[in-house]
Amino acid sequence: MRLLLDLGNTRLKWALRDGGDWQSQGAVSWNEDIVLALHEAWRDLLVPAVVTGASVVDGGREAQVAAVVSACFARETQWLRTPAEACGVRNAYAEPSRLGVDRFLAMVAARADGLGPCVLAGVGTALTLDALAADGLHLGGLIAPGPQLMQQSLLGATARVLVERPGRVLDVADNTPDAVASGCWQAAAALIERFVARLAPALGGAPLLILGGGDAEALLPLVSVPARLSTDSVLRGLAVWSDAHSSLRSAL
Repeated sequence: MRLLLDLGNTRLKWALRDGGDWQSQGAVSWNEDIVLALHEAWRDLLVPAVVTGASVVDGGREAQVAAVVSACFARETQWLRTPAEACGVRNAYAEPSRLGVDRFLAMVAARADGLGPCVLAGVGTALTLDALAADGLHLGGLIAPGPQLMQQSLLGATARVLVERPGRVLDVADNTPDAVASGCWQAAAALIERFVARLAPALGGAPLLILGGGDAEALLPLVSVPARLSTDSVLRGLAVWSDAHSSLRSAL
């Protein structure tokens, strides 16, 4: 029994895994009282043998979560830091640890699902793009603001761009709220399409686009290349990594 933790920028997602089965899952926003919320969520869980986490947040929040794990289960939390290579995926970064572990684990999940060559787009606070070849070689990627962060940045930096309601995403807008929303969401879609087109030759043809993250479903209809949604990619990649290391430990 393993408890897997995905500490993202917006929320913490967790899953209890027994062998190949997902026993229980949940999510808690960082806007909540994280300690209270986790104690309530984990009150009736079976005690995991191992707790493994992947984090893109600060050390203070990692320590806070680890303390709850210790209080609830008397277990230490093992934090996965991005490796140069694991589970058939080879990291393109010269300093492997500088690649977000969430991006690496999303590639591990795609590789385990046999989806290479592909482009992975994480659509959340940030928009991340990564190219993964069929042999598991990571070709690199890009990072940009996510569409909602683009809107917040634009409205926060301009005195006369004011919106009184959420905007709709249209091909062309005749009012400011719709113009802001349409421009930001279409900019995200256009960057993704450009990245796919530019990386296609290196990937051996038109790669599959895999969209993950909290805003992936909203962005899907806006992209004009073949795409599919991926849910819980970090947790699934963490499960693959955990299974591989558990098998390795058993063999030693």
